[in-house]
Amino acid sequence: MGHAVESYLELRKNFLRPLYRRETRFNNRLAVRITSIVGTMWCAYAFAGLALISFPEALKSGTAALIAWIAQTFLQLVLLSIIMVGQNVAAEKSDRQLEQTYRDAEALLKISDEIQTLLKQNTSLTEEIHDVVRRREKK
Repeated sequence: MGHAVESYLELRKNFLRPLYRRETRFNNRLAVRITSIVGTMWCAYAFAGLALISFPEALKSGTAALIAWIAQTFLQLVLLSIIMVGQNVAAEKSDRQLEQTYRDAEALLKISDEIQTLLKQNTSLTEEIHDVVRRREKK
């Protein structure tokens, strides 16, 4: 493989390393940990249970209180986790597609480099053949 392609592939591998280092900082680790906990269906179930504790009181207080409970307590608590789960699933799919695109691009770079090598060899052989033919024509 050509030196330029190898250098570029190594550059691509090193491209994400600063992002990995950033995830090791305390605040970032804590945020990722909390997000991974809140973004689960188990957390959504726990939030639903927590919200349901105040449900009987909302029923007793009338329609306005019930609507407020649904909008402010139940939906906000439960939907937060459910939306995060959905985003995690979508992000995982996107990450797999990006990884495949990366592998495809890497394979194409290698194929392109091999084609370039073959073309150089073909050009060299063609020039040698032309030289042999010219020499024979001169004889």
